[in-house]
Amino acid sequence: MQVVATGTLIFLIIGGAGVAVLALALVGSGLLQIGHPDVDGPVSLEAVAGFTGTFGFGAAIVNELLGGRTPGMVAAAVAGGAVAAVPTAWLAARLSRAARNMRTDTTPTRNHLVGATGLVVTPIPADGYGEVRVRLAGQPVKLNARADHPLPVGTRIFVVETLSETSVHVETY
Repeated sequence: MQVVATGTLIFLIIGGAGVAVLALALVGSGLLQIGHPDVDGPVSLEAVAGFTGTFGFGAAIVNELLGGRTPGMVAAAVAGGAVAAVPTAWLAARLSRAARNMRTDTTPTRNHLVGATGLVVTPIPADGYGEVRVRLAGQPVKLNARADHPLPVGTRIFVVETLSETSVHVETY
């Protein structure tokens, strides 16, 4: 049975700690926010975690490749881990900053339904509700619908009023 070098084991523990911190940063950053939420210091937690994880695993690989049993070999493994970790930390900082600053569209509301066009998918009776399919923000949405007169399946419609979050008043298009 082959014995793992002590240095390699320590580097693997450092790498595992980096991965654990990265998971905590990605999953729990909103839950465990310390300080003002808009403050991003000179180094993000994701960058530190990426550096630590890559340093630990990279140094472990280099240590095993060199057969690091002497202090000089372990120092070379540390240098190899640092060489791998610096670009990873830079990339993690850039990607996390890009994800945080990404522009997104506003969330559609019931007011966005007015003016939408679509089709009747379940007949609309004169005194009740049927169903229509419209596109809202590029996505098909099925809604309950009322009309002033009965509308058969396949009729093209135009939404003139939103009655609730899931129902609309329509006219033929």
